[in-house]
Amino acid sequence: MNTKLHFPLAIVTLVLLTACSQSEVPTADVTSADAEQSATPSPQNAVAPVAAGETEGCVNEANISYLCGPQNAEDALRLGNSQWLLVSGMNGQLANNPAINGKMYLVNHEERSWEVLFPGNNPVLEQDMEMFASCPGPLDVTNFSAHGLALQSQESGPERYRLYMTSHGAREAIEVFDVDAFVKPTIKWIGCVPMPATSWTNSIAILGDGGFFATQFMDPTGSGMAGVTAGDVTGHVFEWHPGGEVTVLAGTELSGPNGIVITDDERYLFVAAFGTHEIVRFDLSSNPPAREAVSISVAPDNIRWNSAGNLYTAGGNVTDACTGPVCGTGWSVIEIVPFTMTATRVTGVDETAAMRGVSSALLVDDEIWVGTYGGERIGIMPKP
Repeated sequence: MNTKLHFPLAIVTLVLLTACSQSEVPTADVTSADAEQSATPSPQNAVAPVAAGETEGCVNEANISYLCGPQNAEDALRLGNSQWLLVSGMNGQLANNPAINGKMYLVNHEERSWEVLFPGNNPVLEQDMEMFASCPGPLDVTNFSAHGLALQSQESGPERYRLYMTSHGAREAIEVFDVDAFVKPTIKWIGCVPMPATSWTNSIAILGDGGFFATQFMDPTGSGMAGVTAGDVTGHVFEWHPGGEVTVLAGTELSGPNGIVITDDERYLFVAAFGTHEIVRFDLSSNPPAREAVSISVAPDNIRWNSAGNLYTAGGNVTDACTGPVCGTGWSVIEIVPFTMTATRVTGVDETAAMRGVSSALLVDDEIWVGTYGGERIGIMPKP
């Protein structure tokens, strides 16, 4: 299996921070406001790599070491079996810090180094007008937030991928990129799918036809995070196919739909319900989809397949004394067996750990790489 994959803002921020085959198609070339674009991604599109190392305020702890520097590293994916990880960097909205703009990081997990892959010094923006005709124009690289990621191998060459990203900022959209990782990864923006104005999309799963399923975490113009905290139904799963409109997949209503993955045969969809602490399996062979859920002891964020064909999720611990999604009692990585829908805690930390707001857990060989939506570090833990 693979990953084919209202409170005012200040109050929302406070709540969250306490949680702890690309074919030849017509294209339209566009030029960044800050840099002249080339038709081919520059081999050195990013800033110079930064080696791992402890910095002031970012030091290793028992059972967890840190790659210090990447801001709000919310989600991560591995490029095949290579040394490269793609890591999304959210903007500073959840930390009430408008100075932080969204980024895509390139991490070398073997060398423990990182760099900014996008937008970097020379972002390439080249819209695929056939596939993404409804996209109104290039991504505003000065105002975006890189959020949930999904990756799909392409048949157009070795180590070529299509990357879909849920994004906020100047617009609410699914932003799409081509990634060439044959030598060292380069990235090119190729289009977008605009999302409804009342959406706040969180995570995404790519379909075989280039379409996707994406989660609507909440309506920021409605009950917002307050509804998620209360365990109310706040969202659903969106569906899109090339040439069509964004629609709602009926029967997928949940409290804070968050992480999402799909099986290779596209029959089973797994969605994290952040507000009710569940992983929900939808059987898409029935209409509406049949559902089965397993309750877990965290408020689950992203979901990722691991090498055993099971699912990893991570989130802040919830306890009998604190049943809401925000408790400040440390965090855990949970493994779910997808077809028995059973869950086991793999590892985690208590409330004394410096890393908070955990949002993802990615198995990389014999290590678990842990992301956060609020902080300046990525956590690295040995797989038990």
